[in-house]
Amino acid sequence: MLLDYYQLAEQPFGVTPDSRFLYLGPKHREALASLVYGTESNRGFLALIAKPGMGKTSLLYHYLSYLRDKARTAFVFRTDCDSREFIRHLLLDLGIDVAGMDLPGMHDALNRLLTEEMRAGRRFVLVIDEAQNLDEKVLESIRLLSNFETPWTKLMQIVLAGQPQLADRLASPSMAQLRQRVSMVIRIEPFTPEEVNAYIDHRLWIAGCEKPAFLTVGARKLIADHSEGIPRNINNLCFNAMSLACALQRKTIDRDIVRDVIADLDLEPLREKNLAAPKPERKSVRVPPMLLTAAKKQSASGGWIPKLAIISALLLAAGGLVVNLNHRAGGSSTLPDAVGTVSAAPPPAPAHPARPAERAHSRRADQRPGHRHARGDRGPARLLAGDADRGLARPLLPRARHRPAVRDPPPPAAPSARRRRRVPPAAGGRIGGGDLPDARLRRERRPGRHVRPGGHGRGERHRPGRG
Repeated sequence: MLLDYYQLAEQPFGVTPDSRFLYLGPKHREALASLVYGTESNRGFLALIAKPGMGKTSLLYHYLSYLRDKARTAFVFRTDCDSREFIRHLLLDLGIDVAGMDLPGMHDALNRLLTEEMRAGRRFVLVIDEAQNLDEKVLESIRLLSNFETPWTKLMQIVLAGQPQLADRLASPSMAQLRQRVSMVIRIEPFTPEEVNAYIDHRLWIAGCEKPAFLTVGARKLIADHSEGIPRNINNLCFNAMSLACALQRKTIDRDIVRDVIADLDLEPLREKNLAAPKPERKSVRVPPMLLTAAKKQSASGGWIPKLAIISALLLAAGGLVVNLNHRAGGSSTLPDAVGTVSAAPPPAPAHPARPAERAHSRRADQRPGHRHARGDRGPARLLAGDADRGLARPLLPRARHRPAVRDPPPPAAPSARRRRRVPPAAGGRIGGGDLPDARLRRERRPGRHVRPGGHGRGERHRPGRG
């Protein structure tokens, strides 16, 4: 249907590496010339490295067709194998039966083939595609194949073709010997926008299209920008654009059609949709059997105990908050009555009974106007919240720094209530008719001592036995 609608002889944008559709632009032509020159110069190892979809396989097929009449060639593309399987694939491609052969036997068969081709005057070229998948051991076996040589020429030319990962393999320190034997490294760069336009016209012309202008300039520019100059991407965009235009019965392919094709081929929305909510991976943790047994024993009662403790703590906190609010409300309402009760209450009795002089002094101090401890002038009274609920009112005076109480000087001492003894004047004494002090009276009253009359007022000890 597509070929009839656009009047084409065959599919112009196929997926097979057909060498007829190979566009030998400046970069592909340079790469092909390097391959031919390295082979004719007997350089041994050559490396062709390019991004995926750049047409490496198509270029290699064109290169092999060029060598068909000049050399014996072998093409190996199955590279996910070991050393023995690789030699087996090589001999099968050369048409040699390997049934029942071991690895040394296969090496002998290959050596005989190389010797025959040398005597016939032809080269032997081995082309290995997808070489980035080769293991290091297989690469080392391929390096040993280059030892098939004579003192004046190499019996085998080897071409390693692959993606940029091949360059990483060759640059590793373990591949130093193979890297030193690679004489030429050939690259293929992406197309420029002008080369993309020429590439599209070339494939349409090979397919039998007489009017390739149905792809507008804007559409071609959009294809060049989105394909990044890679031939495989160009083929996909052009094929889908032609299919969509054929379905819409439109002869011209413009930017709108190419834009719709780009949106259909875009995988980013699908990736974002699938990766939007990745499920976390559950890592299994091994638990000792002892801990599992203890957990089973505690499962019966250990589940509700923490919950009960939390609920109890919340209830206690809520009850304390309600009681505190009630205390504040009750204290504010009973504050005036409590103040009156405090004012009318008598002062507390002292812990120790005071002496008469101190009681009199304190009585005078309390009755002095303006004194801070006078009755009825105790300042604002405050109540504790708990006392207000219990009906107890007691003043809370503002806390102040401790200062010594200022007291008035004590009053003069009153005359002693003890009676003084009147002593009659002694004859010839100095003191006559006077009162004796209490101290002298106490001395006179001591036992064994009396005052003898006729002295100078000083008593003498009465000694028994002396008159």
